[in-house]
Amino acid sequence: MLLRKLSESEYIEAINLSMYAFQYNVPETDIPARQELLKKHTIFGIWEEQNLAAKLHIIPLKVQINGIDWEMGGIAGVATYPEFRRKGYVSSLIKHALSEMNKEGQLFSFLHPFNISFYRKYGWEIFTEYKKTIINKIDLEMAGKSSGTIKRFTKKQHIKTIEKIYREYMLRYSGGLVRDSYWWKNFVYSDYQIAVYFDEASEGQGYILFKVKDNKMDVEEFAALNQEARVNLWNFICQHDSMVEEVKIITSVHDPFPFYLNQPNLKMEVFPYFMGRIVNVEKCLCQYSFLDNNENVFLHVEDHHAPWNNGSYLIADNGVRVFKEKEGSQCTNPPARGLHISINALSAIIIGYKRPMELYELGEMKGSRNDAEILERKVPLQKSFFYDFF
Repeated sequence: MLLRKLSESEYIEAINLSMYAFQYNVPETDIPARQELLKKHTIFGIWEEQNLAAKLHIIPLKVQINGIDWEMGGIAGVATYPEFRRKGYVSSLIKHALSEMNKEGQLFSFLHPFNISFYRKYGWEIFTEYKKTIINKIDLEMAGKSSGTIKRFTKKQHIKTIEKIYREYMLRYSGGLVRDSYWWKNFVYSDYQIAVYFDEASEGQGYILFKVKDNKMDVEEFAALNQEARVNLWNFICQHDSMVEEVKIITSVHDPFPFYLNQPNLKMEVFPYFMGRIVNVEKCLCQYSFLDNNENVFLHVEDHHAPWNNGSYLIADNGVRVFKEKEGSQCTNPPARGLHISINALSAIIIGYKRPMELYELGEMKGSRNDAEILERKVPLQKSFFYDFF
């Protein structure tokens, strides 16, 4: 068994494994484009003799958390051929990926789990949910008078205004992907189009990413910067009442839709979505903007698969002090002060998915209630959300 990085000439092996494991087909004519796309990935594989047995991709991306853009390693394409499963290959790849992301300065890592409990073992934690709302044709009733204009755009017609709206909209949340034009054109549009709402001053104030097919309207993104944009984008959706029997809309659980509709009694479902974890706790906490309130608290972090994170961290107004365990030392009596916290729980707090007191009540942090209340007051209030997929 050999674990190593794939060369560009071996990308076809990664593509073949993905097609087998995820049960899809890449047409022969599309293989060169797929190989070109993989040049942006770092792919590690485990080889049995001359055969690729398992693989994992790291995609270098950026995310916005607490008002700051952070380097993030996106984990994707994790796959093993069935004859090589249950040999611990994926576990080895994940641990290696954590080390590589740490070396590359990627302080966070996100992934879409096939199984939440599996990735929790390696320190990733759910950090976002999405809300799916189903609207039947009978409920497509306009929410008020329309104003401004709606313009539709395909991938080939993409404009920077859409990127500006997305960026401003996602600043309301924590954890959102920082998208460039390449990402928009290659990973957002697919076979969808975008409808942008422009106000009376011709300023873009919101958009929806949607497609209409088989008498159904699928709205994958609904990003409105104000109530005027919400109403006009909803009214645009209602204008499809002669074309569709049903509309599906994906939003953040924190988005006010459908409260402002005349008939908000609609079928809604909430789903856990992406998982995230801190890759380097020291660098993350030192760059994170805690609230200054003349209080301080110790965090004793435990991370089984990224041992460089194990240690104690004093969160104070004048910065973060780090106390790492010396190699080979054993502490028979753990520190009495502070909170003992897993990398999972800390990641959920820092990204903005859970509040410290909520996790303390759930038993995810150990220590005094007073210290938990101090941490609650030190961490800014955030709402996490993630619209993308990789």
